[in-house]
Amino acid sequence: MGFFRLITVKKLFYAIVFVAILGLGWKFWYSRAIGPVDANDQTRTTVQIPQGSSLKAIASLLSEKNLIRSPRAFQMYARDQGMENVLKAGSFVLKPSLNVAEILDILSKGFSEEMVITIPEGFTLKDIDALLAEKEIAKPGDVTACARTCDFSSFSFLPASGKLAERGGKLEGYLYPDTYFVSRENFQPQAFLERLLSTFEKRVVTGLAEDIKVSKYSLHEIVTMASLVEEESRASAERPIVSGILWKRFDAGQMLGVDAAVRYIVNKPTSAITRADLDIDSPYNLRKVAGLPPGPIASPSLSSLKATMHPEESPYWYYLHGTDGKIRYGRTNDEHNENRRLYLP
Repeated sequence: MGFFRLITVKKLFYAIVFVAILGLGWKFWYSRAIGPVDANDQTRTTVQIPQGSSLKAIASLLSEKNLIRSPRAFQMYARDQGMENVLKAGSFVLKPSLNVAEILDILSKGFSEEMVITIPEGFTLKDIDALLAEKEIAKPGDVTACARTCDFSSFSFLPASGKLAERGGKLEGYLYPDTYFVSRENFQPQAFLERLLSTFEKRVVTGLAEDIKVSKYSLHEIVTMASLVEEESRASAERPIVSGILWKRFDAGQMLGVDAAVRYIVNKPTSAITRADLDIDSPYNLRKVAGLPPGPIASPSLSSLKATMHPEESPYWYYLHGTDGKIRYGRTNDEHNENRRLYLP
């Protein structure tokens, strides 16, 4: 009897030990599964959570992005914390260094500490200011004010202000269009503008250094012309030809006749310009003043910058975009007027 009792006690002991080991194993797995994928990885990943996504769908998406270790553990933790029904849709910037609790906190608030801000090609300083205000990152006017008053003397490639103060100041055209990660909490206009200028320095001043060196034009002339090409062309294939036409006019001392510069100075990016607009006295009115305007009228793309430094020779002196979206070139003013009659309303 004592022997069988001993066996029963041993079985019970082993069972307890087995359960304890399972418990410790599960606890170890769960603790690790809700931890960060990589505590040292600060790589930013943009995650778009669609409206109406289930907890399971969110867990699967985060797993696909390699932002959580286990979809199952993510769901278990969310339910245990009562958060399965409070996660919001939207765009979030997450990192592999975040643990499940931190990710859930971000998703439940509906916004992450950082936001993704894309500055499109062709944007002006005023456009950038409006975008940041719309995203509630800065107050309206904060960025434009800083562009005029903050110290950017460390960027030696910037031009002197002069007549540039008439609109966008000396930063206009040099704020590189790209995607940036921005913190709402720690946003500083000067630091943000310095990031855009630093990117311009890296991609253009350094990245295109050889092209700039062999060009017969200064960097400021190149950037200014590139901004006109950016606004006057609708496709990359057009840009070298448009650039060639505008440089040919410039070298001949002619008026460039670029209405985009008039739109810029009268602040009419899309609405119709009037005869009064075209008669305005301004160095940006390229229908009345020969040569380039005092400075860029937008942030040009890399494509426009390259086209400006490598213009395509052609027999054309004129161009226009028809109502069908296609560009038409003309060798003479008569050809240009005929194109106007045929392809414009």
